[in-house]
Amino acid sequence: MKRIGAAEFKTRCLTLLDEVGPEGLIITKHGKPVAKLMPMASEPAALVGSLKGRIRVKGRILSTGVVWRAGA
Repeated sequence: MKRIGAAEFKTRCLTLLDEVGPEGLIITKHGKPVAKLMPMASEPAALVGSLKGRIRVKGRILSTGVVWRAGA
């Protein structure tokens, strides 16, 4: 796993955030590990279909249920 000193991390922080790989990055201070930068796991596919069978549509989904009479 790649290591970087805290001072260098401070100067390159925004670039490193864009470039961090799946293995992450260890940030060191005086040669000792103090933090680990890891990318956030994104799982948008897990959301698709996750509520299947849990939601029921009552009535007409495209209607507000309010009767509106134009011209009356």
